[in-house]
Amino acid sequence: MRIALLEDDQDQAVLFLEWLKSAGHTCEHFKSGKQFIRNIKHDSFDALILDWMIPDMDGYEVLGWVRENFDWPVPVVFVTAKDKEDDIVRALEQGADDYIVKPAKQRELLARIAAVARRAASVDDAQTTIQFDPFQIDLANHEIRKDGQRIEVTQKEYELVVFLFRNIGRVLSRAHILESVWGRNPDINTRTVDTHVSRIRTKLVLAVEMGWKLSSIYQHGYRLERLTNT
Repeated sequence: MRIALLEDDQDQAVLFLEWLKSAGHTCEHFKSGKQFIRNIKHDSFDALILDWMIPDMDGYEVLGWVRENFDWPVPVVFVTAKDKEDDIVRALEQGADDYIVKPAKQRELLARIAAVARRAASVDDAQTTIQFDPFQIDLANHEIRKDGQRIEVTQKEYELVVFLFRNIGRVLSRAHILESVWGRNPDINTRTVDTHVSRIRTKLVLAVEMGWKLSSIYQHGYRLERLTNT
């Protein structure tokens, strides 16, 4: 997963980053609430980890901003030293998905992050096919079919289609797409994403009249939307 971490304690942040990296995740670290918000406005993440007591804003304010401005219910886990029941209840009532009291334990943190991400996923990672009529994506054989007819795509086009269909309705930043489809540190520019999006939009006929919309979001990235229930 791609995770954003809000934590002002540098030693704690380094520890969390090591844990997350060891589990195969990528993570962006931010030290203040304003810096965190400024960056996630133009990026996308699979989960957020928030500390409560941070410079310039508290975690509760950051959570409020996220729930008001994100276009999908991104999983949010608080990891904080505030351990009063009222604080925990307040965070959960205002939209946090989970709450861990410091000192956090590695296995618990990773398990809770994975659990909230599974609950938020639009497609089950364990599935062997992704089915959204008229499309069927065969994950075992790396095939995409529309109304039963195979669509010829390159390997990267296939991976991009899978990533978009796993995240229907979400705005995905170009950086997120590059990391997920081309690798964590791709030596390519964002025009590669634009080119591949254009190709799959044409090949799959992701058009409004067909009940689909693959739109460019200004200064951000792309969003695949299903406009009908057919």
